[in-house]
Amino acid sequence: MIDLMPRKLPPFVQRERTRHGKVVFYFRRGTGKRTRLPTITDPAFQPAYEAALRGAQPKPAYRLSPPQSLRWLIERYMESADWRSLSSATRRQRSHIFVQSIDTSKNVAFAEIASSTIERAMDKRAETPAQANNFLKAMRGLFAWALRNNHVAVDPTVGVKRIRYRSTGFAQWSMSDVEKFRACHSVGSRARLAMELLLHTGLRRSDIVLVGRQHLRGDILSVRTYKTGTQVTLRLAPWLLDLIEQTATGDMHFLVSDSGAPYTVESFGNWFRDRCRDAKVQKSAHGLRKLAATIAADAGATAHDLMSMFGWVNIKEAELYTKGADRARLGIAASERIANAIPRTDIPPSPHRVRKQ
Repeated sequence: MIDLMPRKLPPFVQRERTRHGKVVFYFRRGTGKRTRLPTITDPAFQPAYEAALRGAQPKPAYRLSPPQSLRWLIERYMESADWRSLSSATRRQRSHIFVQSIDTSKNVAFAEIASSTIERAMDKRAETPAQANNFLKAMRGLFAWALRNNHVAVDPTVGVKRIRYRSTGFAQWSMSDVEKFRACHSVGSRARLAMELLLHTGLRRSDIVLVGRQHLRGDILSVRTYKTGTQVTLRLAPWLLDLIEQTATGDMHFLVSDSGAPYTVESFGNWFRDRCRDAKVQKSAHGLRKLAATIAADAGATAHDLMSMFGWVNIKEAELYTKGADRARLGIAASERIANAIPRTDIPPSPHRVRKQ
């Protein structure tokens, strides 16, 4: 039988085998109390694990999964190659969606789920269109797999449309925000190191919490990104290397908590958001990645340059930044051509305006 369990477990999770041969999982931080967790392929695992990280007791999982139930179908899907092919971040997000769906539907029989069921679920999430569309993506993946494996005769997600909305996503930082943050958090603080690393490497939260000295060779930082699996190689500025040396770090992680433990993606995001609020910056970590991409594009980086630095696999993401930079440069050049083509000599220069040399 093929072992579908991941070889590398999340921090503080232990795998054990009972005397009856059953594999079970526990959460234990140091010598603290052990907390039983659901099976790691169970959609309830991630919420229970995060609850244990916060020190809360996980909610009890469903004891039985009847073969006709939505929970049973999701468990089989999470044992499949389709599920394993998804990125860890996507699996974590969809695990939350599946747990919520099981709870709200009271573990409905999956054969009873029709297109109208999915439509009603989308309507309930209409005020948060991004969450609604993520729900639809998760259900499409589940039922496409179920249809191919003869668990259902019809895919209920076929014909259900995504909710269209306009969003620029996370707010981008400005250099004014950066200066406010620097003024609040001095050199040597973990907050200052976190901000400078995010800005100058452009790494996502999921990568910044993992990166450490093992990824450095001299001034070259090389890391395989968590989300897309692409290898990113960067040169760190001498002053950024000095900042790392002047900050308390972990052995294998540049960024660690007060206890010296590495951050999870979620705990780092919450901690860094609080440090932003301390500096009166109402933005988050991902906005620094946007600023880094904008700065690089304005400095002349091509779309392929940005793909290499930011680990994007789709050129459209990079072109969001290069097209904006190109339009700005081309707009300035075109306006200068107009000014040069129709000069006005009858307007005397103003003594109050500083003329560009």
